[in-house]
Amino acid sequence: MRYIAYALWIIKEIIVSGIQTSAAAFKPKTGLKPVVIYYPLRLTTDWELFWFSTSITVTPGTMSVGLRHSAHPGEPEILIVQAAFGEDPLDIIEGLADMEEHVNPAVKSIPFDAQAVEWEPYIDHGDTTPEQDLPPAERMS
Repeated sequence: MRYIAYALWIIKEIIVSGIQTSAAAFKPKTGLKPVVIYYPLRLTTDWELFWFSTSITVTPGTMSVGLRHSAHPGEPEILIVQAAFGEDPLDIIEGLADMEEHVNPAVKSIPFDAQAVEWEPYIDHGDTTPEQDLPPAERMS
């Protein structure tokens, strides 16, 4: 039953986010303000990590971009997430926590402080490599 409830919930989230993202595409000011979030995972099994990271990626406006294993015993693994509409990073972090709790409701009992989660704005540093130094597949000419 839990899996059916999760499937219905994630389908609703994908539809709502898709509508919001599509609407933003037609506005003169789209609201794009990408952020990168370093989300400390409460989930631990490969199955849970697969569904959580995949759910993030299939939801328009967010993408799971990497996993960093803990450097010290007892510390959580970190999932790196990019959110396109990052005007309010705390809201995104709280949404990730909600999604994680939908994947496995048992993690609600694990303390979580959204304010302590690290994040940073995504910055495009532009092309810093002279074109002649790029491999042929990466050249624009």
